[in-house]
Amino acid sequence: MVDDAIRCDACPVLCYIKPGRTGSCDRYGNHEGKLVRLDPHIVLDRALERGDSVVPFLERGRDWDGTLLSHSSDSETFVTAIGAGTTYPDYKPAPFIISSQVDGVEMVTVVTEGIFSYCGVKVKIDTDRHLGAECSTVRADGDAIGHVTTSEYGSQMLSLGGVRHLTGGSRHEGTATCNALLNLCNGKTVELQIDDGATVVVQAGRPPVVDGAQEERMRVGCGSATIGMFAKQWFGKVDDVVVVDDHITGVLSEHQAGKLLGVPETGIKLKGRRSTPGRYFQVAEPGTAWGGTDVEDPLTILGKFNAKKAWTGLRLLMVSTTGEHYGYFELDEALKPREKELPEELRESVARIKENCEPAMCTVLFMGGAGGSLRAGVTENPVKLTHSVREALTRVTCGGAPVYVWPGGGITFMADVTRMPQNAFGYVPTPALVAPIEFTLKLADYAALGGYTEQVRPLSSIVAAAGGRRRVSAHGNNPWPLESPVKSKK
Repeated sequence: MVDDAIRCDACPVLCYIKPGRTGSCDRYGNHEGKLVRLDPHIVLDRALERGDSVVPFLERGRDWDGTLLSHSSDSETFVTAIGAGTTYPDYKPAPFIISSQVDGVEMVTVVTEGIFSYCGVKVKIDTDRHLGAECSTVRADGDAIGHVTTSEYGSQMLSLGGVRHLTGGSRHEGTATCNALLNLCNGKTVELQIDDGATVVVQAGRPPVVDGAQEERMRVGCGSATIGMFAKQWFGKVDDVVVVDDHITGVLSEHQAGKLLGVPETGIKLKGRRSTPGRYFQVAEPGTAWGGTDVEDPLTILGKFNAKKAWTGLRLLMVSTTGEHYGYFELDEALKPREKELPEELRESVARIKENCEPAMCTVLFMGGAGGSLRAGVTENPVKLTHSVREALTRVTCGGAPVYVWPGGGITFMADVTRMPQNAFGYVPTPALVAPIEFTLKLADYAALGGYTEQVRPLSSIVAAAGGRRRVSAHGNNPWPLESPVKSKK
């Protein structure tokens, strides 16, 4: 080791850092011979954001009188794990174990930046366009980082990351995966390529860009649902309606909604597989045109009209599930559809479909498993923390944001990254993502699960008044982390 270098033990890489330089994660540096955090420790408050620069690594305050409980005002401040440091090597207690008093109840929040090799993101992309077949590989800069999963109601899902991509492939694949996950979780733009599918630009909380075109809206529903919603608005203004959809294409005259309104049969014939009356599957191949199909001309999904039931002048509206595509046709004497200008009385119904479509958006959920090593920073008997979370005695948050904890073994959780403070995630070049996680529970429950009660400190004892932290106003839609656990037990 170089004489003036110091060794960082914040992750398994164990960098030697020279004065004025940073470790390979860019999160820790050598500042005048001391290991420091280069980004401040984040606390949530109902105050305006204030700034700071260098954070002493796990420095404790000097003016603490030994009292475990915080002042009552500290119940309005929540210490997140963002910038707090890690438990590595994992026999150490969590970096900060903070006491507070909420409505007369003594509480503890255990704060750790977890190193997550077992993590990924679930991406929900609101679009009616086909992005790729299920199980197709998703790539970033040419490297496989995940796959396409199910297509849901007006959205398509991607599963990215996971331990096999982070550590099970080549070093380049692991680095590419970690970089993509980090950018997605920190709200940055990432371009993804889907094998035999689309190129999608994804950013949490923003509309997706599919093959260079920005999406504006997700579909109002499947074709059958659209028929049900707008049948009354079409009744008497048009003889039949076909709502083109890759999943379920609807036909008004055959649909139960049309039957109840008394819409007569029109002799229309649709290609594809008939499911129930007025509902058709597989009318075309998936694509980026009408209703998420490859259809550019909607008449290609129609067969010949039944001459015994159809009539000259029959009025037919064909529309997509977003209202983006539409066409109005009338049958000629040979019972062939001829396109006409859309009547004004039908324009309103097409506009109503568009009005009922939600704005298209990308949702990024961080998903990680809080394994035994991380839990060892909370208690010497990690399984007790798992039981406490399952029994709802311990509340889990991620950067102060609420999480969904999956049922079953372990502590596997998901968090919406848009509900967290900016740049809440970091990385280590093993590669792995660094994500904040906080456990909040009653002080008595913490002692019962074998927690490090000797490490409990009030907020004022560990964060110097002059620096070492950045205060951020709590997200308005998030439950207050210190309040919710107490209220839930009343």
